Amino acid sequence: MNSNLRRWAPLFLGPTLVAFCIGFVYPFLHGVYLSFCRFITTGDATWVGFNNYIEALSDPSFVHSFWFTALFTAVSVIAVNALAFAVALALTGQVRGRNIFRTVFFSPNLIGGIVLGYIWQLIFNGILANFGTALVLEAKYGFWGLVILMCWQQVGYMMIIYIAGLQSVPKSLYEAARIDGASRWQLLRNVTVPMVMPSITVCTFLTLTGSFKLFDQNLALTGGAPGVVGEGGSMVYRTEMLALNIYNTFYGPGSARGVGQAKAVLFFILVAFIAFWQLRYTRKREVQL
Repeated sequence: MNSNLRRWAPLFLGPTLVAFCIGFVYPFLHGVYLSFCRFITTGDATWVGFNNYIEALSDPSFVHSFWFTALFTAVSVIAVNALAFAVALALTGQVRGRNIFRTVFFSPNLIGGIVLGYIWQLIFNGILANFGTALVLEAKYGFWGLVILMCWQQVGYMMIIYIAGLQSVPKSLYEAARIDGASRWQLLRNVTVPMVMPSITVCTFLTLTGSFKLFDQNLALTGGAPGVVGEGGSMVYRTEMLALNIYNTFYGPGSARGVGQAKAVLFFILVAFIAFWQLRYTRKREVQL
């Protein structure tokens, strides 16, 4: 049996491997090469070395979008996971119609980000109009609008993962802890949370990477506005996140595609490093029965 598997494995794995190399590996490596070039199309690339990276790191709009994205990610990761865990706890109890509630909470995740962005833009601007302002006029409203949108869309999805983790906790652990006199808070802290750490690892990874890569909601909700003139006369958009900044650099007026490609490579390295560190940190705290 094993010899037959080894003999025929290349026949079945080969097409998938070729497709993966054509669709992912080659474009990725070619993109890294283009980050060291000046180009309009991929056929007229001219090697310029690290100039694109120097320009990217000295761009005030890129630096601002990094710190804005980092702050948004920190707030949204905490908010989404706290709310999702709380809802999951509530809906794993003896609640009538809990399956209906789970469906209702999950349904926003099925709506596309662009649609959500425009819907919430109408809602927020309708409310803020009563106070004589709008999302695109003050950065703080754009920031919290993005956080609310992210929570509304992602809480239901993360809730499903937490529910799966909570349902896998052996009831015998709770019974033993109650016999020892554990309170509800002690049960949550010393039994529930350690036992659902695999779910916490997955949800934290998804929200962390999703928050850093947020693009379509940012584009639809604020488009990066409001804009202010930064150092050197360059325009800095105060609610522009990293993905939108890269897009505007690559395709916007006076586009610098080599610089945009360099920003994309830096963005990939940043997200990969943070995701790897997060996975390593949370997996160390998982409990194995």
